[in-house]
Amino acid sequence: MEQYDVIIIGAGHNGLTAAAYLAKAKKRVLVLERRPIAGGSVVTESFGDGFEADAVWTGGQLRPDIVKDLDLTRFGLDPQPASVKPALISLQPDSNHLILEADPAKAAQSIKRFSGRDASRWNEFVRFMDKAAHILDTAYYTLMPRLPKSLNLREGYGLLELGLELRLAGRKDMLNFIRALPMTAEELLEEYFESDAVRGAVAAVAIHASTLGPMEAGTGYTLIHNWMNRGGLANVNVGRAGEITAALSNAVKSFGGEIRTEAEVANIKIENQIAKGVVLANGEEISAKTILSSADPKHTLLDLVGARELPPEFVWHTQSIKMRGSVAKVHLQTNGAHGIPGGTIVLAPSIKYLERAYDAAKYGEISEKPYLEITTSGNMVSIHFQFAPFSLRNSEWKVEGENIYKLAMATLADYFPNLQSLITNYHVITPQDLEETYGLTEGDLNHGQLMLDQFLFMRPMPGWSNHKTPIDNLYLCGSGVHGGGGVSGAAGRNVVRALT
Repeated sequence: MEQYDVIIIGAGHNGLTAAAYLAKAKKRVLVLERRPIAGGSVVTESFGDGFEADAVWTGGQLRPDIVKDLDLTRFGLDPQPASVKPALISLQPDSNHLILEADPAKAAQSIKRFSGRDASRWNEFVRFMDKAAHILDTAYYTLMPRLPKSLNLREGYGLLELGLELRLAGRKDMLNFIRALPMTAEELLEEYFESDAVRGAVAAVAIHASTLGPMEAGTGYTLIHNWMNRGGLANVNVGRAGEITAALSNAVKSFGGEIRTEAEVANIKIENQIAKGVVLANGEEISAKTILSSADPKHTLLDLVGARELPPEFVWHTQSIKMRGSVAKVHLQTNGAHGIPGGTIVLAPSIKYLERAYDAAKYGEISEKPYLEITTSGNMVSIHFQFAPFSLRNSEWKVEGENIYKLAMATLADYFPNLQSLITNYHVITPQDLEETYGLTEGDLNHGQLMLDQFLFMRPMPGWSNHKTPIDNLYLCGSGVHGGGGVSGAAGRNVVRALT
């Protein structure tokens, strides 16, 4: 059997980030990916002749320090310039659409049509959100201790740095940041704005990719989290998700690492509570000193390791991780004359509208009036559909995919009446497809819901927030651990710091 320093399970953006750092440090690294292409859920994929779209995550960006550390521009990453940020456009029934430009002054001009008071508060809101995102980014860079375990010197030093960052934020911003985390998005936005249109548009970002309504506790945190990852309200690098993982793949190979596709890991070899290697679905065994898994914690621990190798209480905590995916995707290939503007377009006219859309998911039903997010790339139109719960009460996903398409088209017909006549091809990705094709348990894009009881030192579960597992030499590095969720690469970066 070949011996590697590190085997990484899954070639998603976090797995590739970890692989690039380790290969750059002269480790012998092997990345194993079960699909024919690397990228995981951060991939631009072909669905037919000339039909390419960001399959799951719309564009995205890595943390700036990762791009710099790995010199990813040298490997083909050409990120959207910070000076060219798209707008978020919130559709309104009277076609008087709210256009929230990245420039606060321009956004305020559009907001003024809905509320002069809201326009005057917009700049302060953006300033606070940018500050809060910076603090959260620092928290995500900090390796969380295994609370309630005793602290070691290194972990204590990391928390000291985080505390200093909070203090440097200023007393007012520090308190507002801490206070915002457990708040509902509704409560947070009511402190700034009076207009339903403004509140709804911003609240849509708070619930994006989460099975939460804007009246749920903790959506103040998810708003800050998504704002941090996007660098504001709107998606960046739309249509170019695959460029991120292509650049990371190029970096891994350039630094001497290996990537094998169509290499599904069936289980992790465990001997005396020590990870020794992996066994592939074809029976091949590969050994390594260290195993990293960028798959979600449930799949890694319950399927690849197995409950019998783990302490009973730990198994119970793993089984209790909340996944609850409720996102579907509809990709449209058009003749190019769709006329939909660039930027990120949301159908979120009010907080009540979003909460009602979420209500359906609570009862295992597809939202009849969904929250939609629409992006375009050339002649491609992509629709993010919420809410479409993984577990349906009265149906099953093998027959509901077409219904998602019809619902999305019917919902958009009031705003883009000619869209359906311009479609030449379409592709629907259901929550079941997200699990079966992209390896996202229960269709959860974040490998576990971003909730108050599943973040910071409680992610993926209390006592295990430092990437370690009860199995020696086995570490977690996917979106389900601290720093993960969305496209950032933070989890893949941090696991390397935990190893050294």
